[in-house]
Amino acid sequence: MSDATTNMPTDPMLEAIVGPTPGQMLRKRIFGHQGLMIGVVVLGLLVLVAIFAPLLAPHDPYAQSLMARMKPPVFLGGTWEHPLGTDHLGRDYLSRLIYGARVSLLIGLVAATISGVIGTAMGVAAGYFGGKVDAVVTYLINVRLAMPVVLVALAVVAILGGSLQVVIVVLGLLLWDRFAVVMRSSTLQVRGREYVAAAKAVGCSTPRVLMSEIMPNIANNLIVVMTLEMAHAILLEAALSFLGLGVQPPTPSWGLMVSEGKNMMLFEPWMVLIPGAVLFVLVLAINLMGDGLRDVTAPENRS
Repeated sequence: MSDATTNMPTDPMLEAIVGPTPGQMLRKRIFGHQGLMIGVVVLGLLVLVAIFAPLLAPHDPYAQSLMARMKPPVFLGGTWEHPLGTDHLGRDYLSRLIYGARVSLLIGLVAATISGVIGTAMGVAAGYFGGKVDAVVTYLINVRLAMPVVLVALAVVAILGGSLQVVIVVLGLLLWDRFAVVMRSSTLQVRGREYVAAAKAVGCSTPRVLMSEIMPNIANNLIVVMTLEMAHAILLEAALSFLGLGVQPPTPSWGLMVSEGKNMMLFEPWMVLIPGAVLFVLVLAINLMGDGLRDVTAPENRS
């Protein structure tokens, strides 16, 4: 009897009747989604590069050498001493790219987190309480949507001065509108469900209902918006740095590297193409991961 009981879970017929567990289905959806896996792998590699930048960078990204300026990459006839060449001040391009990953990932993550906290709080409050709270939040969203992000960021950074901290705070305070809109809509759909009514009926407090019943059921939408806004913040930082109002030299920044190389674009196009390509790969990986997370966590794909 014990042997039969032990062998029951391995019976193919029994497995076919019982079906896979929720954990098995989730793993199957994750590993079966090519876009998600590509995005996770590429983003994970870039994160590792940023973390271990001091070990991976062949040179000091700030060290200047006028005797070694404007050396081409190795695939254009350069040497392996500087595999991706040097810039107009003789700084190693590969080292600056590696350290630039830290700047882009830091700005994207922190700015998206600040925006997510602000927008999620406003959206959930508007969707759950409704009435005057919803009217005030909707008005604030409309005001924010009427303001062009790039122009406002340019004006604020020009007044306060460009720096890493200023760029992070400005972007964090400007990118909350999508969080608010999506979280408000998601909360409106969830607040009328039976489990929310049951939690209220047994006497759960409002904070507990929000944290234990509302937030877990709208978390997938929050994750997707988080990835989208992270990519958005990285692109905005690159644009501000390109215009000279973002991260200031000599801090390595991919947008700043594109700006510094634009004057030589007709003669040395690799100075613009290399940081631009890396920036493209990072944003693409984040978007692929966000799109994959949306597909994997969508309720219609859980069965």
